[in-house]
Amino acid sequence: MARSDLLISLVKAGSSGDSRSVRAAAEAIIAEEKAKNHNVLADRLTKAMHANGNGNGNGKGYQASAVLGGNPNRHREFLLELVPEKRIEDLVLSDLNRRACAELIEEQQRASVLRSHSLEPRHRILLSGPPGNGKTSLAEAIAEALALPFFVVRYEAMIGSYLGETAARLKRVFDYARTTPCVLFFDEFDAVGKERGDEHETGEIKRVVTSLLMQMDDLPSYTITVAATNHSELLDRAVWRRFQLRLSLNAPTRAELTAYFQRFADGMEQPLGRAAGSIAKSLGSISYAEAEEFCLDVRRRHVLAMGELPLKKTVEERLKMWAARTSPNAREDASHDRIPPSAGSKAGE
Repeated sequence: MARSDLLISLVKAGSSGDSRSVRAAAEAIIAEEKAKNHNVLADRLTKAMHANGNGNGNGKGYQASAVLGGNPNRHREFLLELVPEKRIEDLVLSDLNRRACAELIEEQQRASVLRSHSLEPRHRILLSGPPGNGKTSLAEAIAEALALPFFVVRYEAMIGSYLGETAARLKRVFDYARTTPCVLFFDEFDAVGKERGDEHETGEIKRVVTSLLMQMDDLPSYTITVAATNHSELLDRAVWRRFQLRLSLNAPTRAELTAYFQRFADGMEQPLGRAAGSIAKSLGSISYAEAEEFCLDVRRRHVLAMGELPLKKTVEERLKMWAARTSPNAREDASHDRIPPSAGSKAGE
């Protein structure tokens, strides 16, 4: 049964003809029923809200379909649902970021306590930092900790070439998120949240940003929006204000990489043959994504060796391979090491 305060809000809004409040209360009831796994009731309520009625009996004649808008299944082509598997405990985070995430999770889990004091839990998070340092993993871990569905917005399906098409599709996504407790993840958020004052941008992207800001303001606190960007300087200034929690996920330090490889070593059945700090030093300045790939690389080769090659030998071979791998700076490094043609000709004489 839905909370009594939601039912009272729905009745009051319906009596006064406040369609916006009717929609908000109805969406909250649907979301609460979904959270309780009352899916049959939630689906019936959703269909009822989208049915084309003749009016509400008060002479104003607004339709429920106008309140929630559109086909409730149209969101699926714009969202990718992933099963959250990563846990907060598995991530190497700074003390400040770990504490901030723990507080957000506690606020969501104890939302009823906050609401009894007319407060709402925080539910909008902005993650910034260079690529490969755990922004997507952290969003997934928050979903796992709260046992919520994890939806990733698909820009390739959402962004259209016709005027107003992208904003309309974005609205469908938010309409669905308002009725479904979930973690809604926007990767590469600067693609839809660009600075509107940029003279090089078209009027269409400015309309998309304006629509995005309005839709975010309208989201209830049980829908957690996580946005990630590698280029925070490109975001519209008004976008920053929408996020209650802003975390920077920077490239890992040597100490943080050492902790990461130590955790990997503790999970292996054989010794790595090198200290975690030595591995971190050998790999140099890498991201968490590259560190994870190195560990997976070691595990693949170790499994395929079928016990014929000691793990420490596999680690040494992988370190040599990684030392010779192509990096983003490989071309620049190679140009510095290359012998000029004139010097080469003299050396050959």
